[in-house]
Amino acid sequence: YVSTVKDDKGRKTVIDLLPENSKRLFPVGRLDYDTEGLLILTNDGDLTYKLTHPKNEVPKTYLVKTEKPISEENVAKLRGGVIIDGVKTKKCNIKIIEQNKEFTRLNVTITEGRNRQIRKMFESVGSNVDFLKRIKIGELTVSGLNRGEVRRLSPSEINYLLNI
Repeated sequence: YVSTVKDDKGRKTVIDLLPENSKRLFPVGRLDYDTEGLLILTNDGDLTYKLTHPKNEVPKTYLVKTEKPISEENVAKLRGGVIIDGVKTKKCNIKIIEQNKEFTRLNVTITEGRNRQIRKMFESVGSNVDFLKRIKIGELTVSGLNRGEVRRLSPSEINYLLNI
């Protein structure tokens, strides 16, 4: 599925996951075609702006698995910001979850949302991302949902988002 309302290539979109009687909704931000995870759908343009504009620094956390181990030196570079597409990224939080001689699994929290940002960040230090999943937007988590599942936000979650 692609995270758009309509796709000119005829691929399935996230809108296809919704029940047929759903109101007109659109995705808040995007996930790359090879990325999975939490995506908020709404019809509230102000909320979309609040969640996606870099000045609001809404944290987005991703589970990242690299194709090979990544050094602590390169993790430190990523934390401090790296140059991608000619512009330095903001500092980010990174926690190594698991590392062995074949890969590293990390949680990465960014407050921007540039095109393919996580993948490009890791590429800038010579590491390719093998798996990428957005697991949190602010304090909302993907926990409890399987791939392709959709649920309504609770009133408290909506209130939380409106007051970020």
